[in-house]
Amino acid sequence: MVTTRSNATALQFPILIGDIGGTNARFAIIVDANADPKMFPIVQTADFENIDDAIQRTVLDKTSLQPKSAVLAIAGPIDGDEIDLTNCPWIVRPKVMIETLGISEIIVLNDFEAQALAISSLRDDARTQIGGGVIREGASRAVIGPGTGLGVAGLIRARNMWIPVAGEGGHVDMGPRTERDMEIWPHLKAIEGRISGEQILCGRGLMNLYQAICATKSVAPSLETPQAITEAAINRLDIEAGEAIDLFATYLGRIAGDIALVFMARGGVFIGGGIFQRLIPAIKKDHVRRAFEDKAPHTALMKEIPLYVMTEPLAALAGLATFARTPRFFGLETTGRHWIG
Repeated sequence: MVTTRSNATALQFPILIGDIGGTNARFAIIVDANADPKMFPIVQTADFENIDDAIQRTVLDKTSLQPKSAVLAIAGPIDGDEIDLTNCPWIVRPKVMIETLGISEIIVLNDFEAQALAISSLRDDARTQIGGGVIREGASRAVIGPGTGLGVAGLIRARNMWIPVAGEGGHVDMGPRTERDMEIWPHLKAIEGRISGEQILCGRGLMNLYQAICATKSVAPSLETPQAITEAAINRLDIEAGEAIDLFATYLGRIAGDIALVFMARGGVFIGGGIFQRLIPAIKKDHVRRAFEDKAPHTALMKEIPLYVMTEPLAALAGLATFARTPRFFGLETTGRHWIG
């Protein structure tokens, strides 16, 4: 029989950790509390029928280690025993996984909760600062990351524990501010009349922005993927792609500033996700910082808050590993998200 538990004080090793996004899935096994995670190749979710199949073929078939516990981060809200991913057809069924994969205990987190866990102890060489500001130790932090979607989470310090706060902050409304925004906005693809952050600040959002920019100039779009737009901008091969990348970065700075105010993130705001890391050679960092700070009447406050780009490519796995080794140091509520065989 599979039961649920409300909290986690210790997990049995070996522990399987997994970061499952809309496009890619990343897995590793932690053998003991002192060992570095044993990494497995990154795989695409589209190549597997479900997460059980991916774990079996990617991990269990490739090692003699049999995980006793698992901590999984998925891109989507967690509600019940059947968990849908927002941008992937997989359905995560922990009870079934326990019965079929030989794992006795499973905890499922939101993928940006894992990113939040990572920023609790991110190394200096795993982040690059944009502009000024200084981290206030013990203050709240926040993470935002464009990828298949736009993820947002906070990290609060209380009672000597870090408490991740997940949500769907990427779906907040985003409106035009400048004259150029006013020209672009009517051409953006909306969802039921709304332009949310995720409609612009993710892979398909970059396509949306690029095509809208082309429409304002009556130019036929020549680039068909976010990767093509990025490459064209970095190599200065397409004027519209260059503007799309510049505005993408500016808009991300703008919404990162909003998130900083929501969480009063004096401990810093961290930009994760692979998209922004690839854009760094092409973006104007001063534009990002200016948009981040432009929050009147709180501009002076915003100047004190540091903004970072996370350069650790597997930050979510690092956060999961930190939690899996010492769950008692984190105030992570696992009610309804913790299954035991």
